[in-house]
Amino acid sequence: MVKKVWFIASLFLMIGLVLLCGCTGTQESAKTTEQNGTAGDKTVLNIGYQPSTHQMAFMTAYSKGMYNETLAPMGIKEVKAYSFPTGAPEMQAMLAGDLDFAYVGAAPFVTAVATGLDGKIVAAAQTQGSSVVLKTGLNYASPADLKGLTIATFPAGTIQDTILRTWLKEQGMDPEKDVKIVAMGPGDATTAIMAGKVDAVFLPAPSPTTIEEAGAGKIIIHSGEMLPNHVCCVLVASGKMIREHPEIVAEVMRIHEQATEFNKENWDEASQYMEEMTSMNRSVILKSLEEWDGEWVSDPNIIVESVSSYANDQAALGYIKTQVTKDDLIDTSFWAKQ
Repeated sequence: MVKKVWFIASLFLMIGLVLLCGCTGTQESAKTTEQNGTAGDKTVLNIGYQPSTHQMAFMTAYSKGMYNETLAPMGIKEVKAYSFPTGAPEMQAMLAGDLDFAYVGAAPFVTAVATGLDGKIVAAAQTQGSSVVLKTGLNYASPADLKGLTIATFPAGTIQDTILRTWLKEQGMDPEKDVKIVAMGPGDATTAIMAGKVDAVFLPAPSPTTIEEAGAGKIIIHSGEMLPNHVCCVLVASGKMIREHPEIVAEVMRIHEQATEFNKENWDEASQYMEEMTSMNRSVILKSLEEWDGEWVSDPNIIVESVSSYANDQAALGYIKTQVTKDDLIDTSFWAKQ
């Protein structure tokens, strides 16, 4: 069972997740789940993800039954999927031992490692792919036009928050004084700009396209313009999985790569799987893939420097106090053994 403290703190969050994202399972403790088998057996995998095009590899693999095909011979009887609005609560769940794997932004993972998370990135998932959307009726010619505005984005320590604050500082603005940044998940932020309660949002796809399609705003800048070639989402394995079940970690990574390559060639079918798991409109998902500046990737070697840079950025923002290095964050050995 999930610890009582975690249950109370997350009760309202999980209710919201069910309504917003159609959570595909009930949050359980990985420790309890493992007891379903004999001593040392691993029979259930708990995997976290977010309702974004950034993590469509997981949605495709899960929906197509890729995990069942190759993990069953290893003793895995069930793969449970848990949807989170942002990386912060997802990493809290992993810190609590409730997730074996997580599709999550690299920045909240860095924060989690700095606060004691036992886990490593084993594969890249996607680069870039977020956008600033300005409310209809407001004009944008340069970053200075954002002064005085209220901008909704993911909570402190996430990819979007880290990139937005760092970029504003690079543009000569004080993110604490020149703008008002409010923390929201994608559903709340989308609703807020549509209702005119915030002036802009900085969100991952497909939310920016959803807002544009509703006539509530216009994409004014992509995250790749703010931080070129930055990694966004990654696949994280818990330290326990890496140490005790390396063969499962290797297979989950291989499935991730297979699903990633499938998505690159089959947008329409992949969008159908995302629609089924998130209740988002398929046509909006497809249009967002035409508009975003993101790319699905798998090789962890190409994101090492980008991930490391988040540790420096978060230290500069005062989000982490403990120095973390690439060796603390990434394990490329599973990829090397392919």
